[in-house]
Amino acid sequence: MLRSLIYAAPKPGMTVQDFQDYWVHKHAVQFASKLPGVRLYSVDTFLDWGSDPTPSLFAGCAEIWMDDADALMTAFQSPEYLKGARADEPNWAAFWMTVSLVTETHTILAGPPDNRDSTALKMMVLVKRKEGLDVAAFQTAMRAVQGPKLAALPGVRRCEVCLVPDPFYATAETPYDGAAVLWFDDQAAVEAALASDVWTQQVEPGWADCVNPKYRHRMVMQEHWIVGPDLA
Repeated sequence: MLRSLIYAAPKPGMTVQDFQDYWVHKHAVQFASKLPGVRLYSVDTFLDWGSDPTPSLFAGCAEIWMDDADALMTAFQSPEYLKGARADEPNWAAFWMTVSLVTETHTILAGPPDNRDSTALKMMVLVKRKEGLDVAAFQTAMRAVQGPKLAALPGVRRCEVCLVPDPFYATAETPYDGAAVLWFDDQAAVEAALASDVWTQQVEPGWADCVNPKYRHRMVMQEHWIVGPDLA
């Protein structure tokens, strides 16, 4: 199954709160969730703390799961997208800033399953591989080296690495190469992880081995299920 990560920011003049409210309660419900082939769909609204750099470039991330590349192509060529979701974007998003990645999920630490009623927080680290590092080496580093370091952080309940599959590099370089996603119980747990020796002595140095520091963005978010795991 493919997992699209779509990062977006408010249009000029729109507050972050209004942007997030519109995305979660109108755009997602009335337009994006209507795309054919959507298996799961959540909107993650970024919180105003825990980001690096601060302020974050984005204010939210949509996660959309579909079966395969054919399903993805069908969805984004459909009237529901062209006349619905895409047509609605200028009403709320600075669409020229939107970053979209198609990824595959690699589970590093299995944890509690997705739950519509969960109050857990997610920390996502969006990354681009460092210059001179090929895609295969980067993906190996994320799965086998950096991922386990992240999974060893205190308080982590679940850890996944989302990586762009090889076929999506066939025609052009992707804007980013993937993201790490971690779940924590609450703000205190996130802050404790970021202050831990594991983060400062293992995770931070590990980024330097595989990631371009100019294209590494850490964001803490609250998950909102639109098409949730129990409704897929």
